[in-house]
Amino acid sequence: MSYGRVSTEDWQDPVTSRARQREQAEALVRGHGQIMAEFFDVGESRTVAWARRPQSAALVAALADPDRGWDAVVIGEYERAFYGSQYAAMAPLFEHYGVQLWTPEAGGRVDFKSEHDEKTMTMLGLSSKREITRTSIRVRTAMAAQTREQGRYLGGRPPYGYRLADAGPHPNKAHAAWGRRAHRLDPDPATAPTVRWIFAQRLAGHSVARIARALNEAGMPCPSAADPGRNTHRTGAGWTPGTVTTILENPRYTGRQVWNRQRTDTELADPANVTLGHKPVQRWNLPDGWVISRRPAHPALVSEDDFVAAQDINAARRPRTPQDEPVLRRYLLAGLLACWPAGCAGGEWSQPGPTAKPRTGAGTAAPARRCRTRRGRRTPTSARTSCCRTCPPCICFSPAPPRAPGAAPEPVPTSGAP
Repeated sequence: MSYGRVSTEDWQDPVTSRARQREQAEALVRGHGQIMAEFFDVGESRTVAWARRPQSAALVAALADPDRGWDAVVIGEYERAFYGSQYAAMAPLFEHYGVQLWTPEAGGRVDFKSEHDEKTMTMLGLSSKREITRTSIRVRTAMAAQTREQGRYLGGRPPYGYRLADAGPHPNKAHAAWGRRAHRLDPDPATAPTVRWIFAQRLAGHSVARIARALNEAGMPCPSAADPGRNTHRTGAGWTPGTVTTILENPRYTGRQVWNRQRTDTELADPANVTLGHKPVQRWNLPDGWVISRRPAHPALVSEDDFVAAQDINAARRPRTPQDEPVLRRYLLAGLLACWPAGCAGGEWSQPGPTAKPRTGAGTAAPARRCRTRRGRRTPTSARTSCCRTCPPCICFSPAPPRAPGAAPEPVPTSGAP
């Protein structure tokens, strides 16, 4: 039985790679036996543990079957099967079930009892890991230089407000020969005005929650609804304060190309079973780790001065405190606005929806479905008084008339809480 693998990082044709590895495996056992079965993983990195690769996991499951029909595992290339300490984890399993292991690097069959073979397999595992580490360093260094010096677009979803445009043949001649094209960011006529409007409203002093409510009331599609093909993992239900904040904090709207806002870390897939290896985890980098182009790389939607001013507003409204310390929020109109008519318990009135409006200035766009009494107790909707259930919204928070989808929203009213 032979095992092989091809990863997405190799830029190889899986059919060609599979045939080559199969030929190497057959040449290795020629005169000793023949290959009766094959397990081959496509699109799986060597860093993924055997138990988490589909085909290698099936191979491991077949080891316990006495009627499996084969008694050896033949590897065409060591790096296609093992990485780091994976051999040390798999060798005892092969030995337990009486299955031989054949690799070209060992010259044939691996002797599980031989100290020489043990050292050889261990060194090959470290070499395989070192190759991945060196490649990662080279690629990341090159991408940082391409962003900083050339302002090159390096892939990923274009930010809301931009669309991809053709920028000619790929700068790499080999990639250009394959037909790959370079891309750049161009303003999207349908969404770029909304980005400019968001920054203008923020600079006018409006909160992100009020901006999100105004966008929803105007019927403006949120980013995931405007580009559902690239946002299949999101519902596209509507604008939220987090969506607005993400736009306000994205420096690419100044025309500069930015890379490394996120990084990929690794952590144990299962701390209770370290043989499952590690899994990738996306985390945000701090601004000092971002790579920004020295010169503008695409048309700007906001000036750098306006972008910096928006960050100053965000910093002033969002004081930085340790995560374990609660944030005491104070609102200027808290306790001063009350529902009408008199007799209501002086609490909040909310309407269902993705951007329900708080009636006491408690700047949030999250839906609220409970009534808060003056003593701070929350009462289920079914237990509210008839006044609370029928209380109309305060006049100062009356919503703007609905607008057709795609129409630019009007400025947020200046009355009421920020």
